[in-house]
Amino acid sequence: MKAKKALTPVPVVLLSIVRIAIGWHFLYEGIAKLISGSWSSAAYLAGSKWIFAPLFGWMADSTAVVAFVDFLNIWGMILVGLGLMLGLFTKWASLGGAVMIFFYFIAYPPLPGYMFGVPAEGSYLWVNRNLIEFFILVAFIFMASGYLYGLDRLHKQWKDEQARKPVADLPDDNERGLGRREILRDLISLPALGAFAYAVYRKRRWDSLEEKYLNVQGMDANSGATLLKFNYSSLKDLKGQVPKGFINYTDKSGQPAKFELSRLIAGGNLIGGWAHARDLIYVSKLVKTYHSDDKVIQTLALAEKCGINALLTNPQLGRVFQKFRHEFHSNMKFISDCGIGLDFQKGIAMSLAADADALYCQGEITDRWANPDYDDGTGKTVAERMELIRKGLEEIRSHGKPAGIGAHRIEAIKVCVEHGLKPDFWVKTCHSHNYWSAMPESKWKDNMFDYDPGETIRFMATLGEPWIAFKVLAAGAIAPEEGLKYAYNNGADFICLGMYDFQIVEDVNTALEAFAGATGRSRPWMA
Repeated sequence: MKAKKALTPVPVVLLSIVRIAIGWHFLYEGIAKLISGSWSSAAYLAGSKWIFAPLFGWMADSTAVVAFVDFLNIWGMILVGLGLMLGLFTKWASLGGAVMIFFYFIAYPPLPGYMFGVPAEGSYLWVNRNLIEFFILVAFIFMASGYLYGLDRLHKQWKDEQARKPVADLPDDNERGLGRREILRDLISLPALGAFAYAVYRKRRWDSLEEKYLNVQGMDANSGATLLKFNYSSLKDLKGQVPKGFINYTDKSGQPAKFELSRLIAGGNLIGGWAHARDLIYVSKLVKTYHSDDKVIQTLALAEKCGINALLTNPQLGRVFQKFRHEFHSNMKFISDCGIGLDFQKGIAMSLAADADALYCQGEITDRWANPDYDDGTGKTVAERMELIRKGLEEIRSHGKPAGIGAHRIEAIKVCVEHGLKPDFWVKTCHSHNYWSAMPESKWKDNMFDYDPGETIRFMATLGEPWIAFKVLAAGAIAPEEGLKYAYNNGADFICLGMYDFQIVEDVNTALEAFAGATGRSRPWMA
């Protein structure tokens, strides 16, 4: 029988380095969590979306379970890391590490839609760092200790040496025994452990230096003479889910139907880069740069967690919205303004292609078409343009979807009513002029969106269809506490609000208070 051929030193050294590197990763992850003192697995568990999401969600909801999971994670990583770095109890350390990584993998598998919100070094599809480390650790479980330098191998050689003691010394015992070179090889991890300790020490020194300056009065990462301090709310601060209402419409078969809509709707201007930042010309580009596809999807996911069930925006955002809806298996609705180059019919076609759930004539289109002084280049009269809106509403309804009309100017709404247009819902601006940049008597400078608040409130009260109010903060000029209260109290059935991801929870809480306090409305709820 042929004897097993031993590996040459080079692959043994390389395999040992791989083991030490993975051990370093585990050890530092555990120590960093231990040192932070505030780390918790709750958010990680709650954010899981794959098939085991209900289990992880249940775990996140229990304080006791989260505490237990935190303990297992921190000390499991530390013990696995030490075992792998030292090559001590390597099989058990590899087994423990593989089990931990398996759970990390199934919580956030690298599949489209399941990795959003998780920091990643690159782009993954099925295979990521977790899966690679998992298979390496599984290989270590079944690998003989002789193939890896470490304390396990040193211990095995020592046991073999002891087993030969009763036998008389043989000439080649010195070659087979615990030679100095063999011992040094098996202690290969000690320099790595020393380097790890030094790296942690240097990191702690830097953290201490940072804390030293952060503790100086008036000097802070987010505050001081030139920096403002912001406090962001998270899901744990959420006071409740956004309540729902219904818009009555006719489905594709001609039967009455109800379109469920949250009382607060996510607006798409910020996501699309339409910031209405007055004379700050760089803001729209800044906003658009911030809202990458991942950021848009994270924002929509957070909004849906808060009970917001619709996004109102331009059909150009249909691609990223459908990506979100598909990858998150979301039930969020898409309300399209059909605003494509002042061409309502083209906007309808694009919105239907984007699978919009409800469509309406964009406010800018209605404003212009209802204005007798507007020259559309075709010589059409106001009546002819109103007929185009009517045909657009009929086209939308033929697809079994709610059809609406939007406007910034209340005069445009009046013209639509005068020409007998009856949408399923209205989308009309609603805000006061109680902010310094309003200047209603001066030329418009992208600073005002409800030109006659009093008349808006009065005339909208005469209409029986639901009213979605937008620009309630005058594009960021009015505080949410004031703007949301003003809109609900003055007749709005729903509010469309553009929000950054870090504003959503706080704005939802504000909306809940404003909605609950809107008991003295002169206009009854129409939804």
